[in-house]
Amino acid sequence: MKAPRAILFDFGGTLDADGVTWKDRFRSIAGVGGPSERFDRAYYAADDALVGTIPRDLSFRETVDRLSRNLVRELGWEENRAEPMAEAFFQSSRSSAEASREILGKLSRRFRLGVVSNFYGNLERVCDDFGISRHVGVMVDSAVVGFDKPDPRIFWAALDALAVAPEQTVFVGDSLPRDMEGARGLGMAHVYVSTAEGAASCCPADPVIRGVSRLLEMYA
Repeated sequence: MKAPRAILFDFGGTLDADGVTWKDRFRSIAGVGGPSERFDRAYYAADDALVGTIPRDLSFRETVDRLSRNLVRELGWEENRAEPMAEAFFQSSRSSAEASREILGKLSRRFRLGVVSNFYGNLERVCDDFGISRHVGVMVDSAVVGFDKPDPRIFWAALDALAVAPEQTVFVGDSLPRDMEGARGLGMAHVYVSTAEGAASCCPADPVIRGVSRLLEMYA
């Protein structure tokens, strides 16, 4: 893949988990084996309830606490199950996000970087919490700008801020319908982050990587 001028990243599931969605991580932590429609419905309801309703300065840990409490409530579980779930989720996120911070620091020496995420309104604070902000030129939060991926307008918000064109940019994310399809719609190169065996992106030639550290080799 030709080296771009800019690299845009998703946050949740990409910079904090190397290709595992928040829903799947919570399901694993909660001990729910395999796919579960009931769990999925509860997670989406818990997640939707946070969008645009929390302060922009809410920390990552506090965000995870609220999401965990919402999820336990939606599932009808005892409230005391929320705190251990939140702690386990936070610790695994912190480990991955801090590793990503170091990778972004190295990439920022050569590329313009940005984060584009379907988030709750506090993406900037969350990136600050993990030291990611210092390495990126723009952070676009769907709850702030009013557009969700794959809407092209959320990508353009980042492209315009970095003064780059789609064809000069690569998007790195863990969602096929939001990240990969959204980038493809703009003619932007895209890299799919997934830990699933045999994972394939939306386009046959797309790179599929198991973690953002692989970008250091791709663009060495």
